[in-house]
Amino acid sequence: MSSKTLQGIRSIEELDLDEKNVFIRVDFNVPMENGVITDDNRIRAALPTIRFALDKGARILLASHLGRPKGKVDPQYSMEPVGEYLSRMLDLDVVLIDELRGDAPKALFKGWKDGQVLLLENLRFDPDEEKNGRDLALAIAEYTDVYINDAFGASHRAHSSIVALPQEVRNRGAGFLMKQEIEFLDKVIYDYEAPFVTILGGAKVSDKIGVIENLIDKVDVFLVGGAMAYTFQAAQKLPTGSSLVEQDKVKFAGELIERVKARDKKLMLPLDHVIVPSFDRLSEAKITEGVAIPEGWMGVDIGPKTQAVFREEIKRAKTIFWNGPMGVFEKPALAKGTFAVAAAMAENQSAVTVVGGGDSAAAAKASGFADKMKHISTGGGASLEYLQGDKLPGVEALRR
Repeated sequence: MSSKTLQGIRSIEELDLDEKNVFIRVDFNVPMENGVITDDNRIRAALPTIRFALDKGARILLASHLGRPKGKVDPQYSMEPVGEYLSRMLDLDVVLIDELRGDAPKALFKGWKDGQVLLLENLRFDPDEEKNGRDLALAIAEYTDVYINDAFGASHRAHSSIVALPQEVRNRGAGFLMKQEIEFLDKVIYDYEAPFVTILGGAKVSDKIGVIENLIDKVDVFLVGGAMAYTFQAAQKLPTGSSLVEQDKVKFAGELIERVKARDKKLMLPLDHVIVPSFDRLSEAKITEGVAIPEGWMGVDIGPKTQAVFREEIKRAKTIFWNGPMGVFEKPALAKGTFAVAAAMAENQSAVTVVGGGDSAAAAKASGFADKMKHISTGGGASLEYLQGDKLPGVEALRR
């Protein structure tokens, strides 16, 4: 593997899977409504690893968590809809197993055939999972010859299937999704090419502090939008109306502006805003003349002047990392800023474009430009922790 982080970690391609019991930890924590999957991105992202193992003649046991059942069996968080969906995607029967302790699974595993896929019921139904318990790890290890972690999005958690289990299995490695996630995020942290532009949005400055601190000496231009921009605006003593401002982060925002300036880098804030009196009066939305937001109005998106300036910076970049929408993109009237950023990134095909974080991934998909990005992380919180410079327990557990 070419990535610095992945040195000492074997890839699925380097392991003998033929006629082996292969446990694959996947991240199938997908959104559902009334038992119907509403976004299958995480399932699709794991398919290359599953298909590779099938082609190599493996017997596959898949496992994931889903929601927060808190160590108890809760039918609304059952993996059954995921198993049915996966059966259709793979065009084979995926058998759901309720648990691994007891006599029933022993009989099932005795007749386990090459090329057969089993899916374990929600890992978090077992209280051992979130405690990183050894009992669950040993129960799975009994049926496991090869352990593969392809769940980057869960690898910031020291849970049993992520940490305790690989410690019990000698032949362990990373799946294709895990490998891809780390290689692209390493391009942002270690192998970036200047100009490096980072686009930060979303509600809170506090969510981004670690990322900002880790990237401040690498990034040439920070483009700041979303509600977090109003905290920076407050730090400059500019009117923010009734916009969301993190009062306890105003001082930090002011210091950050100075720190970026001292490094001869740029931190660019909105030049104009889309504002509304309240969320139930979106039809009254208007654009400010300048940066000031009048009393009784709240900022909900970046304005057209800001979109144009941000676009120019994105156009020049060679490395682009985006985390956080520019406005309340879920509402069509307030999505223009976010979609303008996505469009600008899509136009710059010579740059390495990485989208990190759940909201940003959803925004990229909603914009229609997701297929033009080089990489959209499925990692959510794991991506941010990784970009903060933290070692992820699930990655370290694979290291030899």
